[in-house]
Amino acid sequence: MSDVTFILGSDASSQVRIPAHKYILATGSSVFYAMFHGGLAEARNEIEIPDVEANAFLTLLRYLYCDEIKLADDNVLATLYTAKKYMVHRLSRACVEYLETSLNEKNACLLLSQSRLFEEENLTERCWEVIDAQAELALTSDGFVEVDAKTLKSIIVRNTLNAKELSVFNALVRWSAHECEKEEMTVTPENQRKVLGDFLYAVRLPCMTLEEFANGPAQSGILSLQEVTDIFLHFTACQKPSLPFPTTPRQGLKIQTCHRFQSSAYRSNQWRYRGRCDSIQFSVDHRIFVVGFGLYGSSNGGSDYSVKMELKRMGDVLAQNHTSFFSDGSSNTFRVFFQHPIQVEPDTLYTASVVLEGGELSFFGQDGLSEVNVKGRVIFQFQCSTDSTNGTGVQGGQIPEILFYAPNHE
Repeated sequence: MSDVTFILGSDASSQVRIPAHKYILATGSSVFYAMFHGGLAEARNEIEIPDVEANAFLTLLRYLYCDEIKLADDNVLATLYTAKKYMVHRLSRACVEYLETSLNEKNACLLLSQSRLFEEENLTERCWEVIDAQAELALTSDGFVEVDAKTLKSIIVRNTLNAKELSVFNALVRWSAHECEKEEMTVTPENQRKVLGDFLYAVRLPCMTLEEFANGPAQSGILSLQEVTDIFLHFTACQKPSLPFPTTPRQGLKIQTCHRFQSSAYRSNQWRYRGRCDSIQFSVDHRIFVVGFGLYGSSNGGSDYSVKMELKRMGDVLAQNHTSFFSDGSSNTFRVFFQHPIQVEPDTLYTASVVLEGGELSFFGQDGLSEVNVKGRVIFQFQCSTDSTNGTGVQGGQIPEILFYAPNHE
């Protein structure tokens, strides 16, 4: 009983024909209504749509006919395009929500490019949160080389990008090589410089260390001999030449601290490290990126500590690091960091754990809080962890601080 047929795809050999019903489509989309019943309505019963994928169009029809939304990683962007094209707003919102929940450092750059194309401001903001906090990982992702030139520039000029300048330069080298291949050019330093153009001047080469510059950009062949010479003189000469590259380091993101104890103490026979696990569970009300922990050290003079630190969610290890720190015998906390920031979602329970080896007697926290409001921006809630075998809990013990990035906050 269908009264219209859509022909999807631009390639005649792979086009897909999908029958449908004008009435149902017109009741769910103002675009279809205008197409079938408006003043400029077409009388044709076959309509070609070369720019829409068949799977995405079927997802649209499933929603219009059955009020069902079935999205997957391989169809969500095409479905979002289709929903926007036909002004099916609820399906559009569902696509954006799906993208936000699946957003990570591997796809953030590519989704940034798409979100700008679709003019989805909330998704764009979420992409920037991930790119800023996890820039080192985002810049090395496969998706980074796929971004368009406008998106590329917006990334590399960003002051809050939390990355070393050498990583930014290496990312540009990867992007330029991929761009050469797209334009069917031989991948050479000369051609890479050609496709980069003025983008290269957004890299803050003078903010690298001399060793980083000498072993990387200086030998890449992408910089001119004069540029290499001038930057070396910038590092070493009293009278520095004028440079086309920014000389002010990126601001990056400021580390925020959640203090969960109101005081610290020590006693002659407590608190002891014996290679046991100190652990605490927490949740937050806004998305953050955990970068590390603040820990107490020795209460009996200076001591070196080795640390095994973990962050888990529902038993799955999200991040782990083996590191060390020196405690000077004071009641100060000492910071230890993961290799990369870890995205922490709101209203989800996470477990922070540390195992320390070093001087046994240690300071410990007391008067612990089950809820901590960090500057009115992020609320942490704490509860005891079954992983804790050394006495740490909500009221007292170790892991006095959670170190994190809070997106869009100073």
